[in-house]
Amino acid sequence: MSGPVPSLATRGDAVLTNLRLVDGIRPTPQDGLVIVIEAGRIARIEPGTLSMTDAGTAVYDLGGAVVMPGLINMHTHFSLSLPGPGGDAVSALDPHELALYMADGARRTLLSGVTTVRCVSEKGGADFALRRAIEAGHVAGPRIFTAGRGLCCTGGHGHDTDDTLECDGADAVTRGVRSQIAAGADLVKLMISGGIAGENEQITTPQLTRDEMSAAISTAHAWGRKVTAHAGPAAIIAEAVELGLDCVEHGYELTPEVAALMAAHGTALVPTLVVTRAKAFFDDLGVPEWMQQRSLEAGPRHLDSYRYALDAGVDVLLGSDMPPFWDFEGTSAVVRELEHMQAGGLPAPDVVRAATSAPARWLGADDLGILAPGAWADLVAMPDDPTADISALRGIDLVMRGGVIVRDDAGRTR
Repeated sequence: MSGPVPSLATRGDAVLTNLRLVDGIRPTPQDGLVIVIEAGRIARIEPGTLSMTDAGTAVYDLGGAVVMPGLINMHTHFSLSLPGPGGDAVSALDPHELALYMADGARRTLLSGVTTVRCVSEKGGADFALRRAIEAGHVAGPRIFTAGRGLCCTGGHGHDTDDTLECDGADAVTRGVRSQIAAGADLVKLMISGGIAGENEQITTPQLTRDEMSAAISTAHAWGRKVTAHAGPAAIIAEAVELGLDCVEHGYELTPEVAALMAAHGTALVPTLVVTRAKAFFDDLGVPEWMQQRSLEAGPRHLDSYRYALDAGVDVLLGSDMPPFWDFEGTSAVVRELEHMQAGGLPAPDVVRAATSAPARWLGADDLGILAPGAWADLVAMPDDPTADISALRGIDLVMRGGVIVRDDAGRTR
């Protein structure tokens, strides 16, 4: 996955043939189809062979590969800095160094097969600059939907870096929401409880009052923005859901009753199962023992919570929290997350949807997460079928964004 990436400023034209199509909606692949791409979007998907394609357009024979929508990672931090030497090095970057660091992470994320991300707390507004640079074609990366800086209470989760904004009281939280929307935020992120990475808190520590949560959610909704919340304990999640919360991050300690409440209110869950199973990643960064212990000890309860959500019919969405491209347990962090989702009880076809069309629906982006006429030609290819076993994604060897091929390991397009 190394080497130069073509500019994404120009939208591609192409015809893809000899493929098996997983469209992000149907539970099994479709055979015998040709995908015609014009100006970066899918113009037609039709039965056919190489001889039926448009003259003068580049034709790529994919050799029987399975093609599916590019992955949508709903819990991404390009400026992540956990406790320990690795995180300290990121925190020490000046604004110019941080921008370059984040741009490299965006490039590597795209090459891993993630064509869209939802950023949920980034440092100092650098995510907005990165989004503009990617849209202009200056750097390669996925499409970015971002919350800007997350909102926390004084001393709350993430308070010790500038990827959060400390707000106390309903008026201050309201100003915080408006400040991020003014900066260009697509959604709002709240820290409503403690978490794994806060030394002076516990996962179960409530951190925003009912009035603060209500102010944040009502203000965001008035401005047409959804709200997601870093949250662990069931009781505060239930309170936020009743106030209109749109999504829960992690959900370490759900109960069957709270999962049912989430399902009834249409509140999604981004489980990030990999973060409580990430010892090798923590070792790479020099994460201190207190955090490693808290993370790993939360793992069994975290998995139970995920299963409660599945049983209740909660909409679960892909999110890795770890850098999606991270080399982890023989694959990337984002694929390992999907494998945990399948192993935890979600059937492979539903895992595919949780990584593609379901996140796009939450984002309100009906031209992402599916392969259909009118949608962006954001896709990945691999030899095996992910609707049979999501581990097929370990074999991703082609990535396209907006009709532009950015990775081609198998040489199918040369």
